[in-house]
Order: sequence, then structure tokens, then C-alpha cells
Amino acid sequence: MSVARSVLLFSLAALLEIGGAWLVWQGVREHRGWTWIGAGVVALGAYGFVATFQPDANFGRVLAAYGGVFVAGSLAWGMVADGFRPDRWDVAGALVCLAGVALIMYAPRGG
Repeated sequence: MSVARSVLLFSLAALLEIGGAWLVWQGVREHRGWTWIGAGVVALGAYGFVATFQPDANFGRVLAAYGGVFVAGSLAWGMVADGFRPDRWDVAGALVCLAGVALIMYAPRGG
């Protein structure tokens, strides 16, 4: 159950961080205004709390593993929100990152 909870928390963190950054981007670069920027800042702030709920108590491990989720999630967000089409190298890189997440977070550890 803790792996499922961890994956759910990583997914929520990615939604908040990537979504928040995208909202700020839209507000500034696409001139959508302060409402978009403000919503992005709120989402980014909420992201900061999500990692604290991970079952693993090691900050460095959690954030290192989250980096791989961020990479894959950013490509997926770009596909959905902006029509981005990753090439095979983008996909391969994301899969390598997700394999790293699995090793860092879920590999069996002795004692």
C-alpha cells in the first residue's frame, strides 16, 4: 500500500508543480495576466507540501526520485496542454528517469 500511496503523491506533486509552472508561463509569456500567475503561485506553493507526505522519511531520496517523475510528467503535460509530440529520445529518456525513480524509492533495502 505504501508504494501505491507514494506513486499517488508523486503524481499529485507533478500535477501541482508542472501545472503551476505552466500557469505562470501562460500568465507571463502568453500575456494572460495576474490571475493565471497567481493561480500558478498557489499551485507551486501547494506542491511544496506534498512531498512531506511521502512514506519515506529521507528528503534527499524523495526529491531525487521526484526529479524523474517531473521529467516524465513534463513531457506528458506538454502533450496534453500544448500539443507537444515527444520523439523517441524524449520517450526513452523519460523511461530511464522512471526506472531511476523505481530504483531510488522502491528497491529493497536491508536493515
